[in-house]
Amino acid sequence: MGLRPLRRRDRVAWLEVRGRNLDWLAPWEATPPRDAPALAFPTMVRNLRRQARHGQLMPFALTYDARLVGQLTVGSITWGSLCAAHIGYWIDVRMAGRGIMPTALALATDHCLGTVGLHRIEVNIRPENVASLRVVEKLGFRDEGIRRAYLHIAGAWRDHRTFALTADELPPGGLLARWRARSHPSEPFGPGSPHQSQE
Repeated sequence: MGLRPLRRRDRVAWLEVRGRNLDWLAPWEATPPRDAPALAFPTMVRNLRRQARHGQLMPFALTYDARLVGQLTVGSITWGSLCAAHIGYWIDVRMAGRGIMPTALALATDHCLGTVGLHRIEVNIRPENVASLRVVEKLGFRDEGIRRAYLHIAGAWRDHRTFALTADELPPGGLLARWRARSHPSEPFGPGSPHQSQE
């Protein structure tokens, strides 16, 4: 399992996985409040990379056995007196429930709060999204309560629960080490930056 930069050559795999998972993802994914054309994959990647170059975002492909199985994005990176960002993610329904997403979120959080030097990471989840709630609960993110009408999803403004961790709340050795100790994954997963593939 690993995280690496999302690339233009991921187009075929990304479209195939997304196409199979439209119904699985639709209730949880942000949508524009007004009709807007869907971006072609190369345009989406180009926009993500531009924001990444400006230090506003980090888009990662989530891989398993060298196959793309999802995406994790560190977004709204803000420096100055805030030093914070949020993380959003999705995974192929076929791979859900295997501990892949908690591992990816732990790795990205350690990277952001350690290597990158951010102070705070938050994850915003619809209260009905039980699977995603389990991800942050497994990792010990702090529940900060409800944000009313926080994101536009599936045609309406939806409430979200906000979960957060700050750098001083990271356990000794990091979030990934604690998650691995608790979950005893079957496959080895070495330490390192999520910018490098961990397969």
